[in-house]
Amino acid sequence: MSSAIVVDDLHFSWPDGAVLFDGLSFTVGPGRTALIGVNGSGKSTLLRLIAGELSPSGGSVRVAGRVGYLRQDLTLDAGLPVDQVLGIARARRALAAIEHGQATEALLAAVGDDWDVEERARATLDRLGLGQLEPDRRVGEVSGGEAVLLALAAQFLGRPDVLLLDEPTNNLDLDARRRLSDAVAAWPGVMVIVSHDQPLLDLVDQVADLRDGALAWYGGNLTAYERTVAAEQEAARRLVRTAASDVQRQQRELRDARIKLDRRRRYGQKMWDTKREPKIIMGARKRQAEVAAGKHRGMHLDRLEQARERLAEATDAVHDDDEIRVELPGTAVPAGRTVLAVHDARLRGGARVELEVRGPERIALLGPNGAGKTTLLETVVGTLDPLAGTVTTAVPLRYLPQRLDVLDDAAGVAANVARFAPGASDNAIRARLARFLFRGARADQPVGTLSGGERFRATLAALLLAEPPPRLLLLDEPTNNLDMASSRQLAQALAAYRGALVVASHDLAFLTGIGITRWLRLDGRLTEIDPP
Repeated sequence: MSSAIVVDDLHFSWPDGAVLFDGLSFTVGPGRTALIGVNGSGKSTLLRLIAGELSPSGGSVRVAGRVGYLRQDLTLDAGLPVDQVLGIARARRALAAIEHGQATEALLAAVGDDWDVEERARATLDRLGLGQLEPDRRVGEVSGGEAVLLALAAQFLGRPDVLLLDEPTNNLDLDARRRLSDAVAAWPGVMVIVSHDQPLLDLVDQVADLRDGALAWYGGNLTAYERTVAAEQEAARRLVRTAASDVQRQQRELRDARIKLDRRRRYGQKMWDTKREPKIIMGARKRQAEVAAGKHRGMHLDRLEQARERLAEATDAVHDDDEIRVELPGTAVPAGRTVLAVHDARLRGGARVELEVRGPERIALLGPNGAGKTTLLETVVGTLDPLAGTVTTAVPLRYLPQRLDVLDDAAGVAANVARFAPGASDNAIRARLARFLFRGARADQPVGTLSGGERFRATLAALLLAEPPPRLLLLDEPTNNLDMASSRQLAQALAAYRGALVVASHDLAFLTGIGITRWLRLDGRLTEIDPP
C-alpha cells in the first residue's frame, strides 16, 4: 500500500464529554492537502489524532508509512544544540569517531546509511535560509522564526512518508515563507497543511473543509476552493430566498383554504338551521363536506411542512460562521503628540534603533527572522532593557506577544480577563467575552485547553478590556493561529482604532488592510522603506 492516511468511523470526545468527531471517515493519499476551518473546529486535534498524540474514543486512524508532525505550539528546549533538534547528533558523533579510527560495530550501526548526513543537513538548512546555523549552536540563540524553520528542517531530514504541518508559516519572514513554499511544492509524499496563509495554500492539490465534525472535499487550491464556495453559497442563498417565498405562499394558501372552508361551514349550518332540504340529505352533505375539508386542510398542511423542510435544508447549506466582533476602546491620540520615543538605543542582539511615534500613526515593523523585531517590542514594553540609549512611552500601552503567554493556563478565560480589569464587573467581562465567542460555560474554560486561535481571542480580549484602555498597541505577529474570517475581523477593528499601532508582521495583506502609514525594516538598524 502506498503512503496514505485512512480514518474510519472516528469518534473523539473531550474529557468533559464534549463531542468533536462522531463517525468521521476519510482517506488522504499522496499529494498536498489543505485542512481548513474556523478556529476551534478541531483541525489541530485531528492532526494530533493522525500523529498518534491523541487516541480516538472509537473507530480507527491508520497511517501507511512514517509520520512527521510540526506542531502549532512549537516549543524547543533552549539548551539543545542544533544537531540534536535535527536528529543527527548521534550519527555526527559516530562519524567523527570513525574518522578517528574507532570503526566499531556500534558506531557503524549508529551511522547506518547516513554517511552523508552532515552534507544533507547543510543542504536542507541552506534551502530554508539557515545556512548560518552551526550544528553545535544552541536553540536559545535563534529567533522564533528560525526555530520554526529548524523544526521544519528536522522534518525534511527525517524524510517521513506522511508530513503534517500545523501553521508552518507562523513567525516566518517573507523570504522564509518563499523558501517554505518551494519545499512544500517539491514534497513527494503525503502532506496535510493547516494554515491561513493564502500563497502557501495555493500550492495544494485539494482542500478539506472541516465544519461541524465533518469534512467537505474540494479539488484544486485555496483560490479554486474560494471560487467554488462563493458560487455554492450564492446558490444556497438563492435557494433560501426561494424556499422562504414558498413557505409564505403555502401559508397564504392555507389561510385562504381555511377562510373558504369556514364560509362553506357557515352556509351548511344555515341550510341545516332553515331545513330547506331533507335532514338525511343535509346530514350526508355535511359528512362529505367535513371529509373533504379535512383532506383539503391536510393537503395544505403537508405542503406547508414540506416547504418549511426545504427552507431548513437550504438554510443549513448557508455558512453562518460566528466571527469575533472586536470593539476597540475610544483611545484617540492627538496628531503630532509623541507617544513613543526610542533614542540611540542598542538592543540585545546588537540592533540599533532610533524611533519616534507621533499621534495615531500605524507602523509596520518588517525584517528577517532574528533581526530583533520581538526584542524591540519587548524593550518598548519594558520586559527587556536596552544595552544603551533610552525608551520613553507617554501613553498607556498594551502588548500582544506572538507566544500568547500572558494568561494563566490553569485559570478560566473570564478569570484571566478580570486580572487585567479588576474594576470591571463580571457581567461586563462576560458581555465583552461574548463578542470574542466565549459564551456561557466557554468563558470559564481553562486557557490551557484552548486552541491556538481561541487563545489568541482570549488574550486580545484581556488586553482590550485592560484598565486604563491602551492608546498604543504593540502587536507581534497578530494573525498567527487566526482563521481567515477572524483575521479579517481583526483588520477591520484595527482600521477603526484611533490610537497608535506598531505591528510586527509578515502578513502583507493584513498590514495593507489596517492602513499602515509608515513601513519600517529592522536589519541591524531601523530604516524607513517603501511599502512592499
